[in-house]
Amino acid sequence: MVNRVWGRLIGTLAALGLMAGTATAVTAPILVVEADSGKVLYSQGATDPWYPASITKLMTTYVALDMVRQGKISLDTLLTISPAAAAEPPSKMGFKPGTQITLDNALKIIMVKSANDVSWAIGEGLGGSVEGFADMMNETAHKIGMRESRWYNPNGLPEPRQWTSARDMAILARALMRDFPDQQGLFSISAIQYGKAVMANHNGLLGRYPGADGMKTGFICSGGFNVVATATRNGRRIITVVMGQPSARERDIKAADLFDYGFSQSAGWTAPTLEALPPSTLAGPPDLRPYICDKRKPLPVDEGPGALTASGPAVNGAATQLLGSATPDATNLAFAALGSANVRGRTLPPRAPLQPIPVWTGRDPAEGAMALAREEQEAQASKQAAHAAKLEAAQRRRADAKAAKDAAREAAKQAAAEKAAKARAAAVTAPKPASKIAGKDKGVPAATSAYTSVEPGPKAAAKPAHKPAAQKPEAKPPAKKAAKAKNDDS
Repeated sequence: MVNRVWGRLIGTLAALGLMAGTATAVTAPILVVEADSGKVLYSQGATDPWYPASITKLMTTYVALDMVRQGKISLDTLLTISPAAAAEPPSKMGFKPGTQITLDNALKIIMVKSANDVSWAIGEGLGGSVEGFADMMNETAHKIGMRESRWYNPNGLPEPRQWTSARDMAILARALMRDFPDQQGLFSISAIQYGKAVMANHNGLLGRYPGADGMKTGFICSGGFNVVATATRNGRRIITVVMGQPSARERDIKAADLFDYGFSQSAGWTAPTLEALPPSTLAGPPDLRPYICDKRKPLPVDEGPGALTASGPAVNGAATQLLGSATPDATNLAFAALGSANVRGRTLPPRAPLQPIPVWTGRDPAEGAMALAREEQEAQASKQAAHAAKLEAAQRRRADAKAAKDAAREAAKQAAAEKAAKARAAAVTAPKPASKIAGKDKGVPAATSAYTSVEPGPKAAAKPAHKPAAQKPEAKPPAKKAAKAKNDDS
């Protein structure tokens, strides 16, 4: 039975062109780890290279907090949004170039809003340049035991050379807990508030899964939907890493299933550690873009909490098939089947009320409030100017339309006048028919008219030119007058 399932899975993946070799199939990485001991409770493709997306920001945060710990900077250090940072694509805060923000607020923003512009500013401000900060990321990653990671930017936007693995991200999560215990609240902020805007954390487990207390989500088309999540129950903390999922909803619900599994297991002495996981045989990360971002559908987004309220079915087809287990073990295959079937039926409870943490630009809230007031005034002025320009444009269009209509009416009137004038001129100069001319000479036969030489036809010759007047009978005079008439005649 297991062999048949395994063979079917291999055949499917091979058909999709996702085989890295004849014996190993590309699978979506999954890892469940006991935080304190580092013992692995479940793993699947845990050391395979993968595109990290915004879980990169956990590495950015570690480097920044490590610099604070070393006394090189403080959480009050001001960072400046450069034109390059402001030009980074969403998700972003949209700060204008020249805006300043403390490192403390910047870290809160990138953990909740996952703002790429702010992450870029952190890299430039702390590393001198993004390239310099990437060098610091790589050096730090090597120091804490991350083996598969290669960093080139601080925000996780698409970069084909930037890789990590589920194992490395679990190591990073443990290091953040171990080395910065006073900063654990940074990873469980439910929302931030900037001015009147409230922005919820993208992590759809926070406030929904009992005990969830971190850490970070991420999404790009090539890497799918990723999350490094933590949860605590009865004093025991579990780290779950889920990567390469076809939707935010599947990612979050699969992570919840994995937490349930992890809390039900005990880490025995035979359980491997993170460091003992065997290296991957893959030469590089697979590109999931054809399966995650279908050009015929809207571009998916890291919906975060909204994803768990979606009522639609789970994603099917190539992407779902891609995410099965490639571990040839009956127990693991059964557990990995938690995937699509369970996602279709499972829902998580409504999210607990948000508790926004205020963030601001500038050195302190007062300076931030003044800056925000200026921004709001500028925005209002810009809105009014845009509205005035819109009204002016509409008036101009109406005036142009009226002028065009009047011009068209005048042109039509002029054309009609010219046409009438031409008709009158043509009537004066055109030769007149003989019949009409002859009709003007009353009492003169057409045949003898001075204006024609046409001979009358046979019928015309038989008829007189003028019909003789009818002869009236002579009236008899009265008797007396008749006699006088007789005398007159004699």
